[in-house]
Amino acid sequence: MAAGDGDVNLGTLGSGSESSSDGSSESPGGAGAAAEGGGWSATVLALLTGGGEMLLNVALVALVLLGAYRLWVRWGRRGLGAGAGAGEESPAASLPRMKKRDFSLEQLRQYDGSRNPRILLAVNGKVFDVTKGSKFYGPAGPYGIFAGRDASRGLATFCLDKDALKDEYDDLSDLNAVQMESVREWEMQFKEKYDYVGRLLKPGEEPSEYTDEEDTKDHNKQD
Repeated sequence: MAAGDGDVNLGTLGSGSESSSDGSSESPGGAGAAAEGGGWSATVLALLTGGGEMLLNVALVALVLLGAYRLWVRWGRRGLGAGAGAGEESPAASLPRMKKRDFSLEQLRQYDGSRNPRILLAVNGKVFDVTKGSKFYGPAGPYGIFAGRDASRGLATFCLDKDALKDEYDDLSDLNAVQMESVREWEMQFKEKYDYVGRLLKPGEEPSEYTDEEDTKDHNKQD
């Protein structure tokens, strides 16, 4: 997501003096230029000191946006896009399209790419088949930590640490509004790139019954 070239040397502002023939130093504009230079220096210094709190807030926002952008560049272009030819290196081409169904956390974990060549992950309660991106989501991939798991919290917090993912069902209730918006954006991106295969079930929730017609209709929408 994705933050000094613009450092200002205050000591050089208002200088520009030249040496005269008698060795004394004169400012091109005399006293007026010196006063003008001093005023400019004072103004810059006042902005840097008096507006320190505002500058700090702007810097913090910029760092957050930069982190989000970098993550989007890495995942959006590499992981989600998978690139031309990635399918040739994955088992996706040999696997039939998965029929739509719902998954408990335990069932989802079976599709981590190690016990089963098919790789699934969940985002915001939706399960996606990311097998064609196995180069990235497989056991040896840079984002393999999400395989067979609910990746919502890791995506919301821009964290690839396993501690960011919960072993039990995660209702994401402690995430703030910005993080939840990020989760929804990731959901839309996965929906554009990969097959949506069903819902992630809450504890005690019964799976839905999907007809072949519903399954075909949903896959046609993605195509």
